[in-house]
Parts: sequence; structure tokens; C-alpha cells
Amino acid sequence: MINIIVVFPKIENAKRIKSILIKSGFLVHAVCTTGAKALQYADMLEDGIVICAGRMQDMMYTQLREYLPLSFQMLVLDSPNLWEEEKRGDIICLSMPLKVHELTSTLEMMCHSQLRARKKQKSMSQRRSKEEEQLIRRAKEILMERNHMTEKEAHRYLQKSSMDSGTSLTEAAQMILCMLDG
Repeated sequence: MINIIVVFPKIENAKRIKSILIKSGFLVHAVCTTGAKALQYADMLEDGIVICAGRMQDMMYTQLREYLPLSFQMLVLDSPNLWEEEKRGDIICLSMPLKVHELTSTLEMMCHSQLRARKKQKSMSQRRSKEEEQLIRRAKEILMERNHMTEKEAHRYLQKSSMDSGTSLTEAAQMILCMLDG
């Protein structure tokens, strides 16, 4: 599921949008009235979509876009007068008054885009160079030899070390090689 943050200066409007989205099967992570609060929520998430008005209580949508992580997309719901001059490629705009089917179909398109980006990122992070593969293989061999582990156990140990230390599998292998080889 894609995380959605709804930001409107009037909380009633934000709650109406949330209600429409939930009825349409979307996951709304947060509803707020300020860009600053939206940024706090965005910092807690890896990626997502921010749906907002052109003006929030503390900033314009352009300022919010500037501060949002690049992994977030933005959908602005406001009068075309506000955003027609801006024409930015990384912001999608829908004019008010809003048609529910326009909102949901646009959001579905954005969600598919977000999911494709996740898959691409995941496949990019899974590709390792030959050197990285050799490093991991060497660490597993040392673990198998010194600790009498099977290859599967050594791999799981590397994975656990990686997760516990918040590093990649390659970095965990380097740490193990430094500790056991030295």
C-alpha cells in the first residue's frame, strides 16, 4: 500500500478527502493542516503521496514540495489560477471543485508509479558487483570453517548481522572479515 498524507488548511476539508479516499480503498496515513506537520509525517515514511491545497496554514505547496523527500509525489487540489503559472513536472494538479472519479483515477495512476519506483529501487539494490559477491562468499566460507556452520546458517548469520547493524549485506560481510580474518 502507498502511504498518503492529506494536508489542507481547514481540517474539515482534509477529513472529507480522507473519507473519500478510504471509501475508495486507499490508505491515508495522516491528516493535517500545516506543511510542517506533513513534513514530520513524511520523515517517518519511506515514500508516499502528499495530497494538499495550494496554500496551507504555514506555507505554499511549492515550499512543501521543496522540503519533501524526493521519494514523495505531490497532488495539489486547488483553483487552476494558483498553479497554471507554475507548471512543474514533479507536481500533479487537479482543479476544484473536485470530481471524485478524477481524484481516485489520478491517485491510482500515482500509486502505480510509486509501486514501479519501489520495484525498480529494490531490483537496483539487489544487484551486486562481482567483488561484493566474492566478499560475501568469503565471509560465509570463514563462518562455515571457524564456526562449523552450513552455508545456509552462515548466510542467515550475515543477514541478521546486517539487519542488527543497519548495514548492507556487503558491509556486514566486510565487518565479519575484519573481525575473523585479522
